[in-house]
Amino acid sequence: QCKTIPTGLSFSKDGRQMATIAKDRKVRVFKYLTGKLSKVLDESLQQFTELQQMKQQLPNMEFGRRLAAERDLEKSDQFNRCNIIFDDSGHFVLYATMLGVKVINLYTNRCVRTLGKSENARFLQVSLFQGTGKKQKAAVDVEMVASDNPILQNVLFDPILFCTAFKKNRFYMFTRREPEDTKSADAERDVFNEKPSKEDIVAATQDASYTRVSESCVIHTTMGDIHLKLFAKECPKTVENFCVHSKNGYYNSHVFHRVIKGFMIQTGDPLGNGTGGESIWGGEFEDEFHPNLRHDRPYTVSMANAGPNTNGSQFFIIVAPTPWLDNKHTVFGRVTKGMEVCQSISNVKVNPKTDKPYDDVRIINISLK
Repeated sequence: QCKTIPTGLSFSKDGRQMATIAKDRKVRVFKYLTGKLSKVLDESLQQFTELQQMKQQLPNMEFGRRLAAERDLEKSDQFNRCNIIFDDSGHFVLYATMLGVKVINLYTNRCVRTLGKSENARFLQVSLFQGTGKKQKAAVDVEMVASDNPILQNVLFDPILFCTAFKKNRFYMFTRREPEDTKSADAERDVFNEKPSKEDIVAATQDASYTRVSESCVIHTTMGDIHLKLFAKECPKTVENFCVHSKNGYYNSHVFHRVIKGFMIQTGDPLGNGTGGESIWGGEFEDEFHPNLRHDRPYTVSMANAGPNTNGSQFFIIVAPTPWLDNKHTVFGRVTKGMEVCQSISNVKVNPKTDKPYDDVRIINISLK
């Protein structure tokens, strides 16, 4: 009847309920014995957009980035891997959305928790372990299990949620436990064990004397010159991409297609509408976040993207501190001269629907130093 295809199916432990999640982004819960539909949970993009307008869930730029990632996900085969699970009690279902992994109480019809809302990853598949992950020195007897001792309960129950994510060759774990030794070198949250990419191998084997990067540049625009300092040591791949594009004349005549007063000016798209551009290697390349490079001051230069590791050629210059962009966009430069030019561009009249200036502001060319 709904003309959609389920991507995930799960039964409660007592066998009385069945839950599905489908390509139309709706969760349906059935009473298994009768086959009747008991409730429908709408997780469509339109629903999230209306929720964002009523009560802001995320900063607008981050919300737009996630919407773009959702449309990218819909075009991918990985969209078919979204699943839904029950917990052991059968009172809760868990599934991934664009805002994180939702935990829904089926009896109160309330979302009691959203896990990973602040993370960059778009989670897809989830699996829940509700046993204990700690080995006990002594056997657990009946009295210990039946007692209300909170210390024993903490030992007996150690739930862990396992997740996979879109375009990620790794899995993620959510737990209530903190590392025993937070100062230890092994207490880092992220474990990087992927094999290096072909680009990384080529870069590592290149002659060290050969370099395609510069430490500074000047962006010549139709409204004046903007001088930049580039952070080649902290984010070499991003700066190399920018410098090679600049040297090849790639950015020549590009317009500032997105201008938001008091926020930022964006350019680097050959199509001039925010949907184009690619890296010097073709396609996209990974983020290069550095703890000392933050969006903590105006006139910071950063890469535009449509989600994690989707850098191409577009970049933007902020005209005010934007700390919510940290660890989401790669900072690769700062303006050293020509701040007034950035402010002038940010104050031009724009189309309120597209944020594109009515009168084009263009890059004439970029000279490297």
